[in-house]
Amino acid sequence: MLHAFSVDVEDYFQVLNFARRLPREDWAKMPSRVVANTQRVLNLLDEHQVRGTFFVLGCVAREHPGLVRDIAARGHEVASHGMSHRALHDLDPASFLVEAGDSRRLLEDLAGAPVRGFRAPSFSITRKTWWALDALLEAGYAWDSSIFPVRHPDYGVPDAPRDIHVVHEAGGRQLIEFPMASARVVGCTLPVSGGGYFRVLPYAVTRFGLRRIARERPFVFYLHPWETDPEQPDLRHCASRLGALRHYTGLHRTMPRLQRLLQEFRFTTVSEVIRAGIKPGANS
Repeated sequence: MLHAFSVDVEDYFQVLNFARRLPREDWAKMPSRVVANTQRVLNLLDEHQVRGTFFVLGCVAREHPGLVRDIAARGHEVASHGMSHRALHDLDPASFLVEAGDSRRLLEDLAGAPVRGFRAPSFSITRKTWWALDALLEAGYAWDSSIFPVRHPDYGVPDAPRDIHVVHEAGGRQLIEFPMASARVVGCTLPVSGGGYFRVLPYAVTRFGLRRIARERPFVFYLHPWETDPEQPDLRHCASRLGALRHYTGLHRTMPRLQRLLQEFRFTTVSEVIRAGIKPGANS
């Protein structure tokens, strides 16, 4: 079974863990590492002959247009991570619609290919921001991969389906959802989709959870380029203790673990898995 490999392309200082103490106007003063970090991931995927989906921030694309062109030139799918990396609960529907449309058009111009997919910063499509699904259809997207079917203080839709499904319909159009990977273990839902879970939890936990999911359906895995960079500047003073723990724990483990992951599972783009996995009439 083929699974989806995805990358949320953002710089280390743009994560929401630092948002309260690192103003956006200070981003321009920070040394950017997103190009080198993303190229590290691209080179690893080349080594394993894997194509993936790269959810690129619009503000990163504007600063580094060559990076988007390189991602597309290497055969990967380009999708949107929004424009400003603001969580949806910090945007109103009209502002989000503008961001979703602007980022899609910018990325299409740079990649030279249609941009059909979206992932919200910090998985911030929740029941409180369900209005975003209408906006995504209106902005021209065909699928989303933002919903995390877990219970979490910052995100999550615990009762959401865990397989690929039609999450929203409007005006004769359908929006497909590929939810983040979670495994049911002894009555509990275990998040095993990547990111901090991949770095903090033992690798055996991720492998066990993903193998359990793979018995029934494809999954989507994700990471950020900064998670491959243990030498990034230290911004612990800009985060809470928990936020710093989540950001910096296990950075040195990411690349060796990715090597193992790419050897143990077969990956491709999100769109390719959706085309193979969506079931007619599979509504939420």
